Amino acid sequence: MALTAKGVENLKAPGRYRDGQVKGLYLVVTSPTNRSWQLRFQVDGRERWMGLGPAREVPLKEAREKAEEARRSLRGGINPIEARRADREQALIETARGLTFREASERYYDAQQQRWRNAKHRAQFLSTLKAYAFPVLGAVSVEVISTQMVFKALQPIWTTKTETASRVRNRIEMVLDFCTAGGFRKGDNPARWKGNLSFILPPPKKVTAVRHHAAVAYVEMPAFMEELAARGGVAARALEFTILTAARTSEVIGAQWNEIDTDAKVWTIPPGRMKGGREHKVPLPSRAMEMLATLPREEGNPHLFIGSSAGRPLSNMAMSTLLKRMGRTETVHGFRSTFRDWAAESTIFDNHIVEMSLAHHLGKTEAAYRRGALLAHRAQLMEAWAAFLYGPRAVTLVFPRRA
Repeated sequence: MALTAKGVENLKAPGRYRDGQVKGLYLVVTSPTNRSWQLRFQVDGRERWMGLGPAREVPLKEAREKAEEARRSLRGGINPIEARRADREQALIETARGLTFREASERYYDAQQQRWRNAKHRAQFLSTLKAYAFPVLGAVSVEVISTQMVFKALQPIWTTKTETASRVRNRIEMVLDFCTAGGFRKGDNPARWKGNLSFILPPPKKVTAVRHHAAVAYVEMPAFMEELAARGGVAARALEFTILTAARTSEVIGAQWNEIDTDAKVWTIPPGRMKGGREHKVPLPSRAMEMLATLPREEGNPHLFIGSSAGRPLSNMAMSTLLKRMGRTETVHGFRSTFRDWAAESTIFDNHIVEMSLAHHLGKTEAAYRRGALLAHRAQLMEAWAAFLYGPRAVTLVFPRRA
C-alpha cells in the first residue's frame, strides 16, 4: 500500500517503511526526530542506498519525484549517486570561478601562518607574492592559471633574483595545491618544477652559484674573540654567546633565564624556537657561564639579552650591525660554519657529536643508535671550542686528527 502524506507524519517508530507507489522508495526512521527518505536500488549486482533528504524538509510528493528521476537515470545506465556527486563538484567549480589567485594566497596564508615559526618567513610569504606574482596572476581565477602564466610571472626575475624567484615559484605551487585540495581547481599544478617548468626555465643552480654564509676562518677566531671581548654592550655579549654555543641568531635572541640550568650548565631551547621543531639542549662552557653572570637584567624582562625597549629582547639585527661596525663582512650565521670547520680539521670528535651540537638532524640509521643527547661528549667539545677561542692557538693540538 502506498504511503500517504498524513501517514508519513504518523510514522515515528524506528524502521524502514516502503512506499507502495515508487519502487525502492523508503522512509527510514531512526528516531521520532530523525526520519529521512532513501532510495534502494542495485548497480552491477550491488545494493545501493541513495539519500533523498530529511522527511521534515522533503514532503512525500517531492521524495517520489526525486526517486522517479533517479530511476530514469538508472534506466539510462547512469548511477544516480555518481551523477549527483559530479553535479556537486561542478557546482563547486562554478562557485570557485570568482576565486582569484590573490584571494587564494590570502586564504592560504591565513590557514598556514601559525605553522611557520620564523616571523621573517611569514612576512616574506605574502610580500614576495605581492611583488612578483600578483602583477601577473593576482586577478586571475585559480581555475584557469596555466604554466605559461606562471612562467610570465617568474621569467623577469629568474636570472637576476634567482633565489627569490625560486621561492616565489614554490609559494605559487603551494597556493595552487591548496586550491586543488579545496576543490577550487583541477589538474596538474602549473607551478610544478619537475617535468613542467624545468623544461622552459634553466635550473637555479646553473643560473647562479649557491652562496654560503660568509664565515671567519677558524684560525682567525682567537684574535677576533679578543677584539669582541674588549667591546661593551649587550650586542657584543650576545654575539660572544652565539659563537660559544654555535647557536642560531633566533635561538639566542629569544633565550630566557628560565631556560638556563646553572647547576647542570645546560641551556634548553624549546621546540618552538628551533628550526627543526625539536627541543635542543646546549652544554654551556665555563666561559659562557661566567659571561651570563655579568649580563644586565631588567625587571619584568625574562630575556638573557635585553633590548632598548622595555620588556623586549635584543633586536635580531643587533649582532649583524655590530659585525659591520667592526669592519667585518661575515655573517652571524657563518660562525656555525667556522665551528664546523674547526671541529672537522682540528679535533677527533666524532661527526655525530659535532652535528648534534649544531642541532642538525642525523641520518635515520645513525639516529637510531644515537638516541641520547650525548651531553657529556658535547660538553667536552664545547669546552675545547671555548679553550681554542680564548686560549693559545696551540690548544687544538690536544685533539689531533685521526690517522
